[in-house]
Amino acid sequence: MPADVFHVLYQRLQGETRWGADDRRGALNYITPARVAAAAGEVQAGRTVTMAAPLATSAPDNPEPGARHMRSLPHEPSDVAGVSFAADQLVMNIHGDVDSHIDALCHVCYEGELYNGIASEAVTSKGASELSIEEARDGIVGRGVLLDIPRLRGVRWVEPGDQVTAAELAAAEVAQQVRVGPGDLLFIRLGHRLRRHELGPWDVPQSRAGLDPRTMEFMAERQVAVLGSDSNSDAAPSTVAGVAFPVHVLAINAMGLCLLDYLQFEDLVPLCEAAGRWSFLCVIAPLRLPGGTGSPVNPIAIM
Repeated sequence: MPADVFHVLYQRLQGETRWGADDRRGALNYITPARVAAAAGEVQAGRTVTMAAPLATSAPDNPEPGARHMRSLPHEPSDVAGVSFAADQLVMNIHGDVDSHIDALCHVCYEGELYNGIASEAVTSKGASELSIEEARDGIVGRGVLLDIPRLRGVRWVEPGDQVTAAELAAAEVAQQVRVGPGDLLFIRLGHRLRRHELGPWDVPQSRAGLDPRTMEFMAERQVAVLGSDSNSDAAPSTVAGVAFPVHVLAINAMGLCLLDYLQFEDLVPLCEAAGRWSFLCVIAPLRLPGGTGSPVNPIAIM
């Protein structure tokens, strides 16, 4: 996609998804109390399942692995009377290429601005004064929908470098007898996690399956509230001249659409297949990180 064509797409999507100059929540505005209440009706079996991957260790696609170490052990001498504790500490790069996380709307700067025209200077060394993950502090709850693209294509996974089109998303809806609607939390399975598990890690920043940037028109038309993938939604290498992460730019910066990256759906798919349905109640609870550009996340599907 030439740079000028991408910029036209960016401006069109930006103009279609505004909630006013004071807006800081973006597409989360699509999630209304009525839609949350309706989403609760998705629960039939009372089964819960995670869509997050375990914290990863060092690998070619994870040059900055999360570091968890024990600060104290329960059999060690204690400095308090009558009790001892097991305690650990975690340090991680929230926006890595392996661990499951959510991107806040302050995460992407394009042409000097954040979402809704906020100046990039709103993010300093102390964090973000605008558009941080704190905007989702009350949680994100709604109807989740999983579209399984390898299932549609009849393959085990989408190969790195390939892109999923809007036509395929619509075809997956038909094949799975589900339709994405306003306020939905849309999850798109590419098979990234399964491929990584079976073939091992690879240089993900250089070669990664993702979505065609034009699929963001699908998201805008359906009024999707949150978008998640078992990759990071952007294919690599990018097919847009001069823009390395076009889906991130369009979704987060133009549309105010939070992205969830590097999830896993291998636990959820069997439940959907057994139930014969691909929608569910979904609960996402980011950590409260004032000024944070994102958060580790463990989305829960409730069938």
